[in-house]
Amino acid sequence: MWRETAGLAYEEAEFREPVDAEDVAAAEQRLGCALPSALASLLRETDGIAGRYGTDTVWPLERIVEDNLRFWSDSSFADLYMPFNALLFFGDNGAGDQFAFVLRPARSDIFVWEHEDDSRRWVARDLRDYLGRSLADDSDDWYQ
Repeated sequence: MWRETAGLAYEEAEFREPVDAEDVAAAEQRLGCALPSALASLLRETDGIAGRYGTDTVWPLERIVEDNLRFWSDSSFADLYMPFNALLFFGDNGAGDQFAFVLRPARSDIFVWEHEDDSRRWVARDLRDYLGRSLADDSDDWYQ
């Protein structure tokens, strides 16, 4: 389903080997929270999606875990940015902006965190909408 969705938006999208349910469960344990169901489903079909120019439209599971743990715990970020603990980052635009689900309160919407000004705003109603929008557009600022 997810490969088909991505392929319809960008037929040259690249896919990785899927992760298994045990890997997802281990990642959730490390994160201390459940992954959004759509993201977990996508990862069990492909461990991330590379879009145009090799951009990690959806990160591999290991990067999702490592980057979120760093964003949630790096004390130097507290002096620079609003807290990240309500967000679960899962992809980027290749130029520094990152895409996230909101964990609290749980939502299916996708938000962008713009690294230059620390703004966070809505860009897609769910993961399917995000894939369609981000993969179909050939620029790294499709959400502007």
